[in-house]
Amino acid sequence: MSKESTLNRIRELGLLAVLRGPSPELTLQMVDALVEAGVLGIEITYSTPNAPQVVSELSKKYGKHILLGMGTLTRAEHAAEAKAAGAHFIVSPHCEDELAHAMVGTELAVMIGALTPSEVMHAYQLGSDVIKLFPGLLGGPAYMKALRGPFPDIPMMPTGGVSADNLGDWFAAGAIAVGAGSELCPPALAKEGRFAEITERAAAFVASVNAARSTR
Repeated sequence: MSKESTLNRIRELGLLAVLRGPSPELTLQMVDALVEAGVLGIEITYSTPNAPQVVSELSKKYGKHILLGMGTLTRAEHAAEAKAAGAHFIVSPHCEDELAHAMVGTELAVMIGALTPSEVMHAYQLGSDVIKLFPGLLGGPAYMKALRGPFPDIPMMPTGGVSADNLGDWFAAGAIAVGAGSELCPPALAKEGRFAEITERAAAFVASVNAARSTR
């Protein structure tokens, strides 16, 4: 999948599930529960045990049916590892030059984490296709709207603090998509085997995303 196709699909889906799974097996089941509800943008973080293996298995199982990424990249070697595993996009929680160069060098879609105006501009200049506004809960949608003033042409996606209740505010503030973690797919539910509840939560998120974007 080309970078352009990946970025277009991120915009089309509007929602990426950010998974910090408690184990490889439970993470795979979490993804199955999300996909059943129509959540097709999946980001497996490096804080998930054996994350590259999980991504590789998901890539084999779902192919192009889902948009698959790896997040919480913190070391330069993570970038090539994520690409080899089958990721379509890669995400870091912070902006650091060596890591950014490695990420951009993969030619995958890149999202570098940033919060302040200086970090946003620096990440974009390093080649980030989309800025991951993180942690989004610190400033909320109003903060993103303020950032969009001086940076109207820099695509942004908040992660952290995104819920089904505030999705509309994030999209109204200019987000091209949102990243949702424990609000969408709580690891505790997976540990308890309550995957049907994960599917219910995911379906509610998808409905909220569709409703929010229909009013824009």
